[in-house]
Parts: sequence; C-alpha cells; structure tokens
Amino acid sequence: MEEDMDEGQTQKGCMECCLKCLGGIPYPSLIATILLYAGVALFCGCGHEALSGTVTILQNYFEVIRGPGDGLDVFTIIDIIKYVIYGIASAFFVYGILLMVEGFFTSGAIKDLYGDFKITTCGRCVSAWFIMLTYIFMLAWLGVTAFTSLPVFMYFNIWTICQNTTILEGASLCLDPRQFGVVPIGEEKTVCSGSDKFNKMCGSNELDMTFHLFVCALAGAGAAVIAMIHYLMVLSANWAYVKDACKMQKYEDCKSKEEQELHDIHSTRSKERLNAYT
Repeated sequence: MEEDMDEGQTQKGCMECCLKCLGGIPYPSLIATILLYAGVALFCGCGHEALSGTVTILQNYFEVIRGPGDGLDVFTIIDIIKYVIYGIASAFFVYGILLMVEGFFTSGAIKDLYGDFKITTCGRCVSAWFIMLTYIFMLAWLGVTAFTSLPVFMYFNIWTICQNTTILEGASLCLDPRQFGVVPIGEEKTVCSGSDKFNKMCGSNELDMTFHLFVCALAGAGAAVIAMIHYLMVLSANWAYVKDACKMQKYEDCKSKEEQELHDIHSTRSKERLNAYT
C-alpha cells in the first residue's frame, strides 16, 4: 500500500515537473523558428535545384555554353547565387537559434520557473538589437521574394508559350533568351515553335520541374517573410515585458530599501527606549 502511494506521488511529481518545463517554452518564438526554418529550407533547397535545372535547359535546348576564362556570364552568376544560398541557409540556422534563446530568456514563464531575475542594461540592449536586426532581415527577405518572382515570371511565360503552341496550330512563337538578359545581345539563341528543340523542351520534365521548383522557392521566401514579421511581434512583446520588468525591479528595490530603513529606525528607537528604561 505504501509502495503504491510512493509510486503515485513520484508520478505526480514527474507530471508536475513536465508541465513546468512545457510551461517554460516560449511557444510564439518556437512557432516563428519552425516557420523560419521551413521557409529557408524550402527556398534554399528548391532554389538550388531550380538553378541546376536552368543550367540544364540553357545547355541542352538553347545551346548556351560557358564562356572561357573568368568572365561574368549567366553560368557564373548562377554559381554565385548558389554560394549565396549556402550562406543564407547557414546564417539563418544560427540566427533562428539565437532568437529562440532570446525568447527563452525574456519569457515571463522563466520567472515563474526560476524565480526573480535581474534585468540588466545589456539585456535591454540585446533585445533592442534583435528587433533592429530582425527588421533589416525582414526587408532583405522582401527583396529576395521580389527577386525570386522574376524567374517564376520568366518560366511562366515559357510555359504559356508551350501551352499556346498546342492550342494555336500553325502559330509561330519563339523563345529568345536575350529578352530576359540571359545571353548577350550579339548572340542569337532563338528557339521557335515547330523545331525539334522546342518540342523536346516543352515536352521535357526539366521545364515543368524547374518552373514548379521556382514556385516553391518563392513560397519559401514568403514563409521566411512571415516568420520575420512573427519574430518582430514576439520581440516587441518581449521588449515591453523587459521594460515593465525593469520598472518593477526598480520599484521593488526602492520598496525594500525603504522597508530596511524603517526597520533600522524602529530597531534604533527600540534600543533607545530599552536603554532609557534600564
């Protein structure tokens, strides 16, 4: 009987401990972090594969070749963008962890778990710094979203031309990469409807897959923007909490100081009365 009671109390204690730990998690920051990781992973993964598909389409159907030497051509630009994608994936993985840690330390639930803590000037500066940095990153992701919409628009035009050739028989439609700035003006790499390359490209999986990968990359960039906005709301709420906690901390310090002074005065008077009596 006593063993059953001890086991029940142990289970109750473990449950209370788990509930306390779950209550200490900053769920808004956790949701924003998951959304950020999902958006960045979708943008980086799909964007990288879409760029690789673009290289395949340019080489196989438009006969665009890599320029000799270290000249800046479309393939070099694609390689640079791939390296930028690697940097974005690494940087925002670390930044998401930092924001999650900041959410833990500024969450009101931590105070309930571990008692009162001191709000320092450094802590307030760190919160303000994260707000400013997150706002800059939000603007940067807006630019990335706008930039990602360009290849989506280009591939949508190509996909529309391929669809129109099957509907409009006898129509002469051409694709010229010069109008998108892919190749120099002096190079003519036009592919027109009716040719074997045009039919193979429109019927290939590379075109359809690359188009949808760019659409997914655009969705990932949009998710990252939403995550940045969510982070801004969370950080602003945490900043307000830190500010109120700082004011409350000053009030508690003044109150304890006054109480200590009153206690000292009362002790002094009591000693004086005792001395006068004796």
